[in-house]
Amino acid sequence: MKGTVQGPLKELISWVEDIKYKNGSSAAALYIIKDNQVLLEHYSGRHFHGKDASNITEQSQFNVASARKSYLGLAVAYALHDKYISSLDDPITHYFPEFDKDLYNGTTVRHLVTHSHGLDIDENGYIFRKFEPGTKWEYCNVGVDIVTKLIHRLYGKGFPQLLNERVFTPLGFSETGWRTEPDENLVPIIDRIDKPALPGLGTSLDGTEKNLFVSPKEFALWGQLHVQKGKMNGRQIVPSKVIETATSIQNVSYSDSSLPENGLFWYVQDITRKKSELGERVPAGSYQIVGVTGPTILIIPAYNVVVAKMYNKRYNYGGDHYLYYLREFSNKVADLFS
Repeated sequence: MKGTVQGPLKELISWVEDIKYKNGSSAAALYIIKDNQVLLEHYSGRHFHGKDASNITEQSQFNVASARKSYLGLAVAYALHDKYISSLDDPITHYFPEFDKDLYNGTTVRHLVTHSHGLDIDENGYIFRKFEPGTKWEYCNVGVDIVTKLIHRLYGKGFPQLLNERVFTPLGFSETGWRTEPDENLVPIIDRIDKPALPGLGTSLDGTEKNLFVSPKEFALWGQLHVQKGKMNGRQIVPSKVIETATSIQNVSYSDSSLPENGLFWYVQDITRKKSELGERVPAGSYQIVGVTGPTILIIPAYNVVVAKMYNKRYNYGGDHYLYYLREFSNKVADLFS
């Protein structure tokens, strides 16, 4: 739906626009699918701060930053389905025998895809252990990097190529891809509003860099593929079991009940958890993923709703309290359809 919007949807747009302004983002988009129908399309702002910047349109593609992990998670689910990985509980050293046995002892694929591996990296690129695997939760890209290498080792190709063959091409996606060359439709990243915008491009197409750009529509359709268990336009594009594996809770139980639950990188709702990105009014079974530049894909199967929200400002609004605003957004969406 384009044009005049009234009522609760208008209030949600106002909230999105308010955060855009407060955080210094130059761009915003909001795309909602409900019951397999487009309920809302909203595009605002410019590709960067400046009078010569292009307006945001439905063709604009945003760098989705860490939200690319949802794509990597599907590749892991495929590797399980294809028997390249026998179990999420396989030790990672089974696939990387060259890894330091002492450092990686007890670390499994499950730990890597649920942010419970306990590994970190210092400014010199040295990987070290912060806590024993499976005992705590902490976001760290070390796990993402290892899983990216794992898929390449298993398939002999990067996960972007795997997904292009199995998902993007069958769906006709043309506005989703790891970009290495400038294009007028690519939205730059605002680091500081008083500095030139960053292109967000990479040097490789293999998924090792954060150079995935997606249009709001195809970001929402990515979510729609999940809520429909891999089926689109009457065709089973992705096996339903692959989707279920990626989006169901996969982490071990933590002694700290405030820690978030994860599927294959997705944040998954079971009960309300203080450190989760999902608000307390979001139904169980919902899942979400967010990037540092603001892109959010929220899926609420109980309401058959998919919401794609886009910004282009590093970092998510709120400073140390950023979780409050992520949770507030998901609560506002849940309230719309409850």
